[in-house]
Amino acid sequence: MDREHARPLDVPAMARAALMSTSHFARQFKAAYGETPYNYLMTRRIERAKALLRRGDMSVTDVCMAVGCTSLGSFSTRFTELVGESPSAYRARDHSLTAAVPSCWAKHADRPSRFREARP
Repeated sequence: MDREHARPLDVPAMARAALMSTSHFARQFKAAYGETPYNYLMTRRIERAKALLRRGDMSVTDVCMAVGCTSLGSFSTRFTELVGESPSAYRARDHSLTAAVPSCWAKHADRPSRFREARP
């Protein structure tokens, strides 16, 4: 899911690959990662969307489609829920101060999470 976040989520196929039932796979996944497979995938998609929006050369709609979301409304709602501001507002913000931060640190520090409060 981390590498192929733009592909549709197929939990039954992942469960078969792990030699588990779909329900057992989903429970084990949540126990290991703290969130359901769908929520994990959406978090990765929003993480990638943030990177694309920081570049500033793609529209919000193009970013939505590039990360594998098919509904702009659902994408915007989830983005706002996890990040604390709309994709358009995030894209419009000045990101020049974080340009000097190594991407591995920026990714860790700025990773969206449904378990911490979204910034006001």
